[in-house]
Amino acid sequence: MLYKSTRSTEPASVSSAQAIKQGLADDGGLFVPEQIPTLTDSDLEALCGMSYPERAARILSLFLTDYTEEELLADCTEAYRAESFVGGAAPLVSVREPMRILELWHGPTAAFKDMALQIMPRLLSRALVKTGEERTALILVATSGDTGKAALEGYRDVPRVKIMVFYPMDGVSRVQKLQMATQTGKNVNVCAIHGNFDDAQNGVKTIFGDPEMAERLNEQGCFLSSANSINWGRLAPQIVYYVSAYCDLLNAGTCKPGAPFNVCVPTGNFGNIFAAYLAMRMGLPIRRLICASNSNHILTDFLRTGIYDRNREFHLTMSPSMDILISSNLERLLWLTAGSERTTAYMQALRTAGRYEVDGDVMADIRRTLVGYYATEEETAAAIRRTWEESRYLCDPHTAVAIHAAQCYLKETGDSLPMVVDSTASPYKFANNVYRAVTGQDPSSELEALGQLSAATGTPIPYPLAGLAGRKIRFTDQCEPEEMARKVLEYIG
Repeated sequence: MLYKSTRSTEPASVSSAQAIKQGLADDGGLFVPEQIPTLTDSDLEALCGMSYPERAARILSLFLTDYTEEELLADCTEAYRAESFVGGAAPLVSVREPMRILELWHGPTAAFKDMALQIMPRLLSRALVKTGEERTALILVATSGDTGKAALEGYRDVPRVKIMVFYPMDGVSRVQKLQMATQTGKNVNVCAIHGNFDDAQNGVKTIFGDPEMAERLNEQGCFLSSANSINWGRLAPQIVYYVSAYCDLLNAGTCKPGAPFNVCVPTGNFGNIFAAYLAMRMGLPIRRLICASNSNHILTDFLRTGIYDRNREFHLTMSPSMDILISSNLERLLWLTAGSERTTAYMQALRTAGRYEVDGDVMADIRRTLVGYYATEEETAAAIRRTWEESRYLCDPHTAVAIHAAQCYLKETGDSLPMVVDSTASPYKFANNVYRAVTGQDPSSELEALGQLSAATGTPIPYPLAGLAGRKIRFTDQCEPEEMARKVLEYIG
């Protein structure tokens, strides 16, 4: 399986190891596979009898063909071991018919990003060997909260790798900020920026596209790579848990082989829901993909109008991982539906005018599967409270956005198919807002909210967040967005 850029008309020529090592294509596009592999009914039947690591190795082997299945199985077994994923890698929990909650946050940072960022460093380490790379990989990350901590934890003390994370100073929760600021490891660095996530993401993309920066890093024995979902090595593992969820539905008798189901995903950067779209293209019988957004509902507007317009007010919400106005992975969907030439034109329009409008045939193709809904802050809080009161299920704000969107879809359509709803973070990562929604009271502080939420609901604080307030703060650096390149150079010495 070879890979190419979303913005190139040339045939695919890049190996999966090179795509993972490089992260972003030379022309600024995203790497995509030359074809989408197919899962047959017999493949799915075999996957039903496997453990999660075995399922992951099998799915990844279809895309990462220059890795052996033995290598992938060894890496997946280590990445998804029970000690790291207490409670299981991606369990399905019944809440209210026809919804099943896919809990993706049982890993070492209590967020769904662990599902990819526990395996991705292992894939990169092998990629360095497979491509004959002798330099140190510098992983550069822009985060809206969860990716940063998950990447820091995943790449902590990995040989021949350094990692630097930028996050918006006022755009993450107190818990997320503390998780990053207290990160251990000799090869990690963290810096806050005075701006929002899009400023951080644009800064990282600018650094990646700067030839002078690349040369200066090369002189220091480094090259740039990414851990955001623009990197194929981050996105491919996310396909696995949708296939795994369907296998679990089959094993539970909720679905019969070949029977369709729906998926609802809270999304900002479009990576998580695009992974579900790829699983559908592989043969998973997904009927509808519900794209759930918060008050920054740029994706909802796009799916309804065909116009992507980032020239709008930016909102800081209680679901900060979706506070995004540039959904990078949408470019991959456009490539699949519109081709390289039109995708390049759309991205150029976004860069110069901050907006683009896709052609009618493209939107018709996209709308066959995707539909968008969003939740206001009030609706998000109401969904948290209602889900707790009616089902005794405690969810974080991002999951609440998805539950609200799923309920809107069900009410509007009357669809009775099984619905898998992604739960992307532990409620304790946003304990202050969850406590406020459930009890109607303000917590004593953001950190004390963890204990107060546990006492109010009788639910345990997950192990990655227990004792967070007592950990030593290591990183306090901050900068303007235009100073990010200087901070990177300072870090590598």
